[in-house]
Amino acid sequence: MAIDIRAYLSPTLVLLALNWEEGKTRADFLGFAIERSPGFWTADGKSRATKSWLPNRLTFDGPVGADQPDAPSNTAPIQKFMWWDARFDEPDRETSFGYTAWPVVGSANEPQLLYAEKAHLKITLPAHVQDGIGTWFNRAVVSSQAFSRKVAAMGLDPKKPPPDDQALVLRRWLANDLDQTFSVAFDGATRAVSAIYHLTDRLWAIPAFKEFASTHAAHSTAIVYDSHPGDAPKGQAAPPSPNQGAVDELGKWVDFHPRKSTNIMHDKFIVTDTPEHRGEPARLLTGSANFTTEGLTEQANLLHLLDSPALAQLYNARAAAISTDPSLAATKKLQQGWSNPIRIGDALVRASFSPEPDAQRTQIDTIVNAVAHAKHSVLFCLFSPTDKPLRDACFAAGDKGLMMFGLVNAISQRAAETGEQKKKQGETLNATELTSVELYHRSRHNRDVVDGKYFTDATVPEGFDVEMQLFPGEKRPPYPPVIIHHKFVVIDPEGTNPVVYTGSANMSNNSEHKNDENLLEIKDRRIAAIYLAEFLRLYEHYRARALAIETRVQHKKKVRLALQPDRRWADKYYIDGSPESKARVALSSSPERHPPLLPSTEPA
Repeated sequence: MAIDIRAYLSPTLVLLALNWEEGKTRADFLGFAIERSPGFWTADGKSRATKSWLPNRLTFDGPVGADQPDAPSNTAPIQKFMWWDARFDEPDRETSFGYTAWPVVGSANEPQLLYAEKAHLKITLPAHVQDGIGTWFNRAVVSSQAFSRKVAAMGLDPKKPPPDDQALVLRRWLANDLDQTFSVAFDGATRAVSAIYHLTDRLWAIPAFKEFASTHAAHSTAIVYDSHPGDAPKGQAAPPSPNQGAVDELGKWVDFHPRKSTNIMHDKFIVTDTPEHRGEPARLLTGSANFTTEGLTEQANLLHLLDSPALAQLYNARAAAISTDPSLAATKKLQQGWSNPIRIGDALVRASFSPEPDAQRTQIDTIVNAVAHAKHSVLFCLFSPTDKPLRDACFAAGDKGLMMFGLVNAISQRAAETGEQKKKQGETLNATELTSVELYHRSRHNRDVVDGKYFTDATVPEGFDVEMQLFPGEKRPPYPPVIIHHKFVVIDPEGTNPVVYTGSANMSNNSEHKNDENLLEIKDRRIAAIYLAEFLRLYEHYRARALAIETRVQHKKKVRLALQPDRRWADKYYIDGSPESKARVALSSSPERHPPLLPSTEPA
């Protein structure tokens, strides 16, 4: 029986989901070999292979040697049921690629490809902007093998700041095209209105605003910004807002509107006109990324561009409403609930703004209800998910038998408040007390915690590079570093009716009732597939580190990773009802072909 193969596409990433039912009965099942055509570029970028095997860092003898290329998957099979291909360059956008996958059986010394069982898949890598919606996810993996190798290949000392030109190369690699969003948003525009929590990035964001505002008429650009002062040790005067530098630099051309009546003005969006809609709101850039260098490069973030006059008008009106800094009580009386659905290409999109009145939970309860009606799966990737009903709904989905994965920057509400109090008292914070990455596979009890203190040479597996926690030359900040800054929940992304919730809000009581925030509801299979691919890339990245840490703690020695010489690697994927088995089947099946994991609970 031929294997099943399905692709989930992001503009910079292809996630391949695989399944081979016969593997359940083959004791010599060694994994998968995957070949791509056209293949990879040479290191000098001058030529491209006709075909290339997707690589594996592991072999049956352990990791590949230092300074050696990764092993091809036909001799070092992929022992997972999903794999990523991220070796794409800017010219590859909208280019077609073919993937052929084979089951590999036999022995470590003589792996054999079962040609009769192979499957072929052809895909076209999407552009960042397609059907009126643009999508950008950054890499944001300073703590990765790829980043460590890149720093080493450039001959840089990770403890010293690199020269500006080399730092820019590294920042762009981490940004993964997120740096391009400002030029796309301003392209062809003559007017811009923004609401920005932090505007401090001097590589791309501030220069883009400066170029745009200085080349257009007076009052062409307006920015509502969070004007709360910065933090200061106890007894010392608070410094100005982190945005004051941008205000000073851009104030000659930009109309700035300070905002401090809410807890924080946490929006991050830009609304512009377009040549087709001159002088009117027509285009929107929004998402989780703060317009800071860290937000664009080091923290896991995303931005969407939406070409929609109707949606842009909603955000433009919101910026105008808060530009006069109305009180918290007055802000809660502004537009409430979710907007009517807006068609953008094949997608249906709704928007919601907060704060809401204290007695209302329209924004979050809509998400809670959608999670409760999930048919296949629930994924959540959140910075600080302190809303208990939402967490309980996600965990309940796993407890009921649905596929459930979660990735959060684990800062509890109590820990965060304790940290803030320590800062005000001038105490030094221990980042590892407050910051870690938690991964959930099925329920609140089935999880791993990747603590920052374990990212050291004591836990890195043998044959792998020590990973960095900070950008080269950066000093550890006096507060917990943010790793996962995303704010999204995805429901049934592998099904026929997926829904994505995404935006600026951390989905907490503060975001619902005390902050200026915005969220989008997006119903679209293409967008949901992007989120699934990008989520699982991050999830598996930190999952691998969690397993290495767990082994190091339990066995008091480093992990030595190697491919299994038989089917033991796959056993957990064939246990009926296991999270791994559910993912194996659900992710690789055609959305029209596989049934819900549970009967529908939607009302008739």
